[in-house]
Amino acid sequence: MKAHDGMYIDGEWRPAAGTDTIAVVNPADEQVIAHVPAGTADDVDAAVRAARGALPAWAATPPAERAARIGALRDVLVARKEEIAGTVTAELGSPLKLSQAVHVGAPIAVAGSYAELAASYAFEEKVGNSTVHLEPVGVVGAITPWNYPLHQIVAKVAPALAAGCTVVLKPAEDTPLTAQLFAEAVHEAGLPAGVFNLVTGLGPVAGQALAGHEGVDLVSFTGSTAVGRQIGATAGAAVKRVALELGGKSANVILPSADLAKAVNVGVANVMSNSGQTCSAWTRMLVHDSQYEEAVELAAEAAAKYGERMGPVVNAKQQQRVLGYIEKGVAEGARLVAGGPEAPRDQGYFVSPTVFADVTPEMAIAQEEIFGPVLSILRYEDEADALRIANGTVYGLAGAVWAGEVTEAVAFARQLDTGQVDINGGRFNPLAPFGGYKQSGVGRELGSHGLSEYLQTKSLQF
Repeated sequence: MKAHDGMYIDGEWRPAAGTDTIAVVNPADEQVIAHVPAGTADDVDAAVRAARGALPAWAATPPAERAARIGALRDVLVARKEEIAGTVTAELGSPLKLSQAVHVGAPIAVAGSYAELAASYAFEEKVGNSTVHLEPVGVVGAITPWNYPLHQIVAKVAPALAAGCTVVLKPAEDTPLTAQLFAEAVHEAGLPAGVFNLVTGLGPVAGQALAGHEGVDLVSFTGSTAVGRQIGATAGAAVKRVALELGGKSANVILPSADLAKAVNVGVANVMSNSGQTCSAWTRMLVHDSQYEEAVELAAEAAAKYGERMGPVVNAKQQQRVLGYIEKGVAEGARLVAGGPEAPRDQGYFVSPTVFADVTPEMAIAQEEIFGPVLSILRYEDEADALRIANGTVYGLAGAVWAGEVTEAVAFARQLDTGQVDINGGRFNPLAPFGGYKQSGVGRELGSHGLSEYLQTKSLQF
């Protein structure tokens, strides 16, 4: 696609307030593929004003009509899915098949789910002598990451629109082209001017201006826990609501009765998908002492298969971060059984699929989010020990449990301090709430729980 040199504000592309730009780099070959404007506080202010101006009419629009608009948006995304997938591949480095199936396929499904939900959701109920109204919270400032550029946009914008909110989006600076395509889709779908607005820019400038703007009623952010704390503090000073989807260090617990080969292979695939750049990835594999060495051998064999078919990480900084963690794992005494700290190619931001054995719970590679294709395998003595290790981080976003019987896995999963657990490889459900415990965030995305984040409650007594 040809990049826009302006911002999408109040239903049109407008020149940016400043002249600075951001280079968009293809991480597979390190070539600059486009430039987009680096938004300023003035751009954010114009976008928020447009969103506030559009809010009364959009909030008053019947839910069925809002649903129809979201459905039209979904249809445009479907019609342009190949173009969007190619753009994701160009700016993120994701293999094209992954871009088509996951990066575009999943958000299309999510958009469709909100088109249906907006038409059927109960925005009003009777409670005794009261009528309880669920109303839009107002203007939403959405700040999205680069790892799933379209999915994270749709997971915020679609429920916000379904609730009757208007939106200002600040996408990640590494993947702004996908966001511009989404803005084009919004325009093509015929959403009213000002209901959705896009400002590209850097987090410390445009992102901070959006989070702190007095005209924003709720900030929805997905990204690192460190940045989430800053946004939470900024929003808290103005007593505005936040929805924060932050980091993770999820455990993949393989109980002795499980199908070990299947659990290990699926677990490795989960970590290597999207080059390990998934907040909910099962980056800690917990295996019983009696099966430990077999699991290590299986994991090393599985990881080796991803070397040629895995894309790069997003940029040079992320590559150095991941390679640094691999070096740290070696220095801490973990046993390297696949991959390593050397970049596998001379060009592009590639990292070898890496597996560590003999990892202990206190090691940095078992405690800190690496956000790359790095798996740590830990051993446990019994279920109590496995539970202690699994819950022994500051995060609680996702996880997995494998067992011979579903009831056994469920009994263990119910004890995990995490927001989502896959049982014996349970598949992704776009209607299930997604979000974390502890420092993995505040609030939920997807399905009816995701819609409720953008609503506020008013009761009328008769």
